[in-house]
Amino acid sequence: MSLQPKQEFQVVNHSVPRRDGRVKVTGRATYVSDVKLSGMAYAKVLRSPLAHAKIVSIDVSRAASRPGVIAVLTGNDLDGLNPYYGHAVKDHPLIAIEKVRYAGEPVAAVVAEDERAAFEALEYIDVKYEELKAVFTPEEALAEDAPLLHERQFEAGALRGFEGEVSAGKGTNICQKHQVKWGNVEEAFKNAAAVVEGEYYFPMTYAYAMEPYVAIADVTDQGVTVYSSAQHPFMVRHDLKSIFNLPVSRVRLIVPFVGGGYGSKSYTKIEPLAAACSWKAKRPVKLQLTVEEAMLTTRSDDASTWMRTAVDANGKIIARQAKIYMNTGAYAENSPLVVEKSTNRCVGPYAIPNVLIENCSLYTNTVPASSYRGFGCAQVTLPGESQIDELAAKIGKDPYEFRLANVAKPGEEFFPKLRPFDGALKEDLETAAKAIGWESPVPKGRGRSIACSGSDAGAYPLTSTAVRVHADGSVTVMTGSTELGQGSHTVIPQIAAEELGVPLENVNVVSSDTAITPYDRSTGASRTTTLMGSAVLEASREAIQQMVVMAADVLKVKVEQIQLIRGGVRCGEVQLNWSEVISKFYALPDGEVIGRAYIRKAGKFSQLPVFWETACTGVEVSVDEETGRIQMEKLATVGDVGLAINPALAEGQDIGAATMGMGIGLFEELVYEGSQLVNGSILDYRLPRFSDMPRKIDMHLVQNQDGVGPYGAKGGGEASLNSMAANIANAVYRSTGVRIRRAPLTPEKVWRALREKKEAGSGKQ
Repeated sequence: MSLQPKQEFQVVNHSVPRRDGRVKVTGRATYVSDVKLSGMAYAKVLRSPLAHAKIVSIDVSRAASRPGVIAVLTGNDLDGLNPYYGHAVKDHPLIAIEKVRYAGEPVAAVVAEDERAAFEALEYIDVKYEELKAVFTPEEALAEDAPLLHERQFEAGALRGFEGEVSAGKGTNICQKHQVKWGNVEEAFKNAAAVVEGEYYFPMTYAYAMEPYVAIADVTDQGVTVYSSAQHPFMVRHDLKSIFNLPVSRVRLIVPFVGGGYGSKSYTKIEPLAAACSWKAKRPVKLQLTVEEAMLTTRSDDASTWMRTAVDANGKIIARQAKIYMNTGAYAENSPLVVEKSTNRCVGPYAIPNVLIENCSLYTNTVPASSYRGFGCAQVTLPGESQIDELAAKIGKDPYEFRLANVAKPGEEFFPKLRPFDGALKEDLETAAKAIGWESPVPKGRGRSIACSGSDAGAYPLTSTAVRVHADGSVTVMTGSTELGQGSHTVIPQIAAEELGVPLENVNVVSSDTAITPYDRSTGASRTTTLMGSAVLEASREAIQQMVVMAADVLKVKVEQIQLIRGGVRCGEVQLNWSEVISKFYALPDGEVIGRAYIRKAGKFSQLPVFWETACTGVEVSVDEETGRIQMEKLATVGDVGLAINPALAEGQDIGAATMGMGIGLFEELVYEGSQLVNGSILDYRLPRFSDMPRKIDMHLVQNQDGVGPYGAKGGGEASLNSMAANIANAVYRSTGVRIRRAPLTPEKVWRALREKKEAGSGKQ
């Protein structure tokens, strides 16, 4: 194996927890596409043109005889494998077996000497289908005469991430149900001073990471090795070991630096197909998707929500009720957990005494939905924060003051049986309001809005690490956390450097290789700084404890006589740095000490969520009433991060999340016409451009050191997305008087709403 030219990067870091001085770190990033294996072949995929059909026959003989073609894989070639995978529900075949369930599903893969030969051979595969009735929305999937997408009984995934029963595979198109309930909702609504009610829609969106899906697989008699752009290497390893019926020790998943994820690269994607191609071809195989193919691989869950919220005569929110229908597409992926999380997050960061939220996700003949930045929170924050503004207007309250009066307070157990609230939303709201000039006069034709969100974040606390202190004083951190561009490989060594008192440039990270690095459940849910950071801190301290014992041995004194100093120890007049301690202990200028840490659901992590991820955003928009075009004038982000171990990275995550949320609020949506995705390309799917960015941007971090992570840190990087669609809808209402409850707020949608308002002549919609 040889690694092709590597790309250099530079990051400017802060040492922690001090803020004096800046240091530069130069590292090298290796991308999956740079990996070359001897004799590597290339795979291309033939995709179904139909949304729902039986596969009557597949003739691959002409394709197999094409120049350069090594093998052709179909669902008929999987004897000896367990071809279904899924960490939540094992419903996903690695390639279509007997039927297809969405337009774009892989039905055959050609393995050839080069990509061109593989691509050209796809035209020579003859597939005959028997088309079946299809469903594309939750309403269609629930109809009495709806066709079943899945007839077989499912095995629940071992790593589904929630304790409840799996709803899928019971003779309906229901993928997952979830409910939260407390208090007496009906009584509260009956006695309410004011109630607002409405239906809202959050669209299908694509995460659009810079790097599409890519995997290189090498399946031999010795085991399975896969290089992948996966966020969760250990979970992918679990699926691969099940598919190939191998022990974990014979499955190796390696993840070089990944070109972005935003949840879209969570869990298993193309790795089983790449590995099956290698198994069939008996040589290493690379499968690299285009952006268009990636859009046919995963997306966010779209959601239709009916919600009503009630307030009493004192302006206190007393009840919220919602029914949510989520469109999970053809396979479950991570939607069962998205359902649970969106149900929880429907409550928002508010102390509401009476709650009833019912959520249901449905299988449909569309691209499978899965994790997406914000993880179900944005879907329900659109209705939730819209109704906060609607209620405030109905009772004559300022929406900012209304939020201040109702948000959860620090230490309050606002969600029964979960961790008490650890945010500072009053401070967050005040910061956002000041940043956009809430109290100042609003220019004509503009509208302002402030919104917030709350997420039970951090996923399940299962993380381990090893910190190796070498005889020359340098340090290697072994971590299963994946670097996706979020900066974990900057923050993690910062923590180790701070604890061990060594220069940051002397700390190296070895990551995301399941054969080498200790187990880490996942990279996502804003968990890495909190959980992996805590593990690195504990492992560094364990290494120090070992080196204190070594120093006592070297100096022939009792352990109690050793004093810690930064970067070493002191005993009387004698000082030794870590390099001297290790070298003298081994009597050689070599050797090392290994500190270990194991994080589990115990101690300070015994209560879920790991932390509450909260944030506020404030916007000011102008609306061209002739065209319906919205211009972002101001944006303020407020990240409640506990402590920003690296402020520049934390701010970058917040503005990145807000920009994604702005895209959803203004123009992002995957559009189906019948069975076909019509805008699934880099030209047709509208993303935010620099020209769309607000004219004024303010980024703020609230750092009260109130998190359970290192030095009081907690996660960030998702919450600023969650409230943006609602923020834009609220600001448009305050500017024009029209209430739009379906995202995105495209110019046509705004123009039509303005036209209807004008024609109705009735003021507010």
